[in-house]
Amino acid sequence: MSSKYFWLFSLGLLISVSTSAQVDSTDGDVLDYSNFGDAAGVKRYTTQKTINQSPTKIISLGYEYQSGFDMPMVPQDMISTNKTDYSVRSMSGFRGQINLPVISNDKIIWQLGANYWGSKMLIKEKPASKFEQSLQEVGLHTAGLQTTIFKPLDEKHWLIIQASADANAAFKTFADINHKAFTYSATAIYGWKYSDKKMVGVGVARTYRAGALLHVPVLLWNQTFNDTYGMELLLPARGFIRRNFSTSSMLQLGYELEGNQYYIPGAGPQNELFVQRGEMKPKIMWDQKVNGFIWLNLQAGLRLNWRFDAMNTSNGKEDKDLFYSANLGNPLFFAISLNFVSP
Repeated sequence: MSSKYFWLFSLGLLISVSTSAQVDSTDGDVLDYSNFGDAAGVKRYTTQKTINQSPTKIISLGYEYQSGFDMPMVPQDMISTNKTDYSVRSMSGFRGQINLPVISNDKIIWQLGANYWGSKMLIKEKPASKFEQSLQEVGLHTAGLQTTIFKPLDEKHWLIIQASADANAAFKTFADINHKAFTYSATAIYGWKYSDKKMVGVGVARTYRAGALLHVPVLLWNQTFNDTYGMELLLPARGFIRRNFSTSSMLQLGYELEGNQYYIPGAGPQNELFVQRGEMKPKIMWDQKVNGFIWLNLQAGLRLNWRFDAMNTSNGKEDKDLFYSANLGNPLFFAISLNFVSP
């Protein structure tokens, strides 16, 4: 079996056997699959959504734009003695997500999904090495699959397990991807549903959201205080305070941590680099029902550089593995998406 088909087979096997749940993929929303099940049966078990919670996305198509920022002291040769300051005019790209229920009944709900996140830099100066050329001409891309299981245990207790496999690289076509571009993430959360307005869960996650591989504790806390205000926390990945204006419009204020590790072939001293990219995004979001199950989402905020390190080896942590650590500027960002949501 060739290397290419081996990794395709391995990826398919991972998705089919995973009993998983992490919010680690590019937009890891925890879905309310109870809407697809038998309503009478689900009433005997807990559900995973609180009253007035933000709509669950089944299909999402969007675009993100980051304004200009500096990228200083970029190495221009293999021995890293010559360095150049670059000015990035903008970084932008399309995003997409789909999540579909496979099994939905009163005892178990299983969902499969796919996602895409692309980012290209528009650099003012002419790129002088393969590293900058890849960032501008090819871009950083994530294409992934994920699977999620929500298991109600009784009227109060529940379990969520999620796993994802992402191909992250500077690639033009899927044929350019090899096994070095893959990252794998997972989360398991055990929780309590205290009422229709409050649910809390704790767990553990294997995540690349900060760019480097981390194993961290997870806190899920969704609570509706009244008809107007609530909060939706999935820490450390994201946390928002929600203001409901009606059943068809809401405003959220908070933050989200996004990122992954990207494979760049042909760059660096070892003829390859692994960019560990993590972004902290304080932001404000507006969700508005357009028609039926179609909702519009608008976002604006700051993109704060958490990590943008180019390593000579996958999952590199030591100083000897570091080719370049970027102190990127922190620009404004804007995003828009059109979403088909669950009933």
